[in-house]
Amino acid sequence: MPFTPAIRDALIGVTTATLTTVLLKKGVRFCYIAGSRPLVPGRNRRIAGPAFTLRFTPTREDLATVDSWSSPRSTRAAIEAMPEGCVAVADAMGSQAAGIFGDILCARMSKRGVAGLVTDGMVRDGAGVLGTGLPVFAQGCVAPASVAALNFVGWEETIGCGGTTVVPGDIIVADDDGAVVIPIALLDAVTEAAVEQERLEAWIMREVEKGVALPGLYPANAETKARYEAERG
Repeated sequence: MPFTPAIRDALIGVTTATLTTVLLKKGVRFCYIAGSRPLVPGRNRRIAGPAFTLRFTPTREDLATVDSWSSPRSTRAAIEAMPEGCVAVADAMGSQAAGIFGDILCARMSKRGVAGLVTDGMVRDGAGVLGTGLPVFAQGCVAPASVAALNFVGWEETIGCGGTTVVPGDIIVADDDGAVVIPIALLDAVTEAAVEQERLEAWIMREVEKGVALPGLYPANAETKARYEAERG
C-alpha cells in the first residue's frame, strides 16, 4: 500500500495509543520506540511519514573523529539524501552520553521538508533545535557532540531503535505519547482499523459522559456495537 497524502492525513488524525492497540490486535507487539518522546510536550504536531533510517555504533577513537563529519559517509551526507516528508529514525543505542544532531543539522532537515526526527538517543543545542521548528522525539538534550560517544555508520538499512525493528519505508507516527512503527505491509489495514477505532471510542466517550457503565460498553459487546452502528446511520 503506497503512503499517499490521504493515508498521511488519516494517520495524523489517529493517536499513537490507538495505533499500538490496533497493531497488537494484528499480532505486532513490538511497535513502540521506547525512550523517544517530544522534547517539550505539547510543542510538536503529530507527524506521519516513511522511515529514513540512520545507525550509530559505540564510539571508536580512530573512527569517530571531528574529521568524520566531512566524510562521504556522514550524518551530513545522510541528511542530503533524505526525501521530503520522511521521518528520520536514528538508532543511537539509547545512549545518553552524546547528542546525535544539533540545531544546524535539524535546521537543514527542516529546510529539506523532513517531517521529523525520532531517536532513542539524545540531541544537543536544545533551544536551537526547538527553534528550527523540526518535530523532534528523543530522550532529551545533552551538550557533548555525537563523536564523544557514538560513531555514525550508515543510513537506509534495517535498524533497532528503542527496542523496535525499523525497516526503511516503514511508516512512523509520533505524537506526545511517543513514536510507533507501522510495517508497510500492514499500512492499509492498520490505517482503516485505527480510523474506525477512533470513531468508535469517540462515541463511547460520549456514552460515558451520559453516565453509561463500562461493562459491555468498553470494550464494546455485540449489543453496544449494534447501537453504535444504528446511531451512525
